[in-house]
Amino acid sequence: MSRHLRLFLLAGLLIGLGLAVLVSPFASSQPDGLEKVAAEEGFDDAAENHDLADGALADYGVEGVDDARVGTAMAGLIGMLVTFGVGLALFGVVRTRGRPGTPAAPRASS
Repeated sequence: MSRHLRLFLLAGLLIGLGLAVLVSPFASSQPDGLEKVAAEEGFDDAAENHDLADGALADYGVEGVDDARVGTAMAGLIGMLVTFGVGLALFGVVRTRGRPGTPAAPRASS
């Protein structure tokens, strides 16, 4: 990996972490657009929870953290790290497939 790419990834990670930790606690607690429209149209009562609705990061917080702002910041941090890790892993897979000498996936004929 080139030095410039490492610097770019590090800068992106630091900016993302800064936004997740420092800015996310100030997000509005008002319902988002989907929740607002559901309430206005009268079908918000029909919503059902999914299997992860009571998970450790439910409702933009961390289970067991009483301070809402700290919980939101921690949830943002965890979400940012998971997203960055998955993206980095996918980038590595795509990059490896494009190297000479690496077997490429068969292409469909037209």
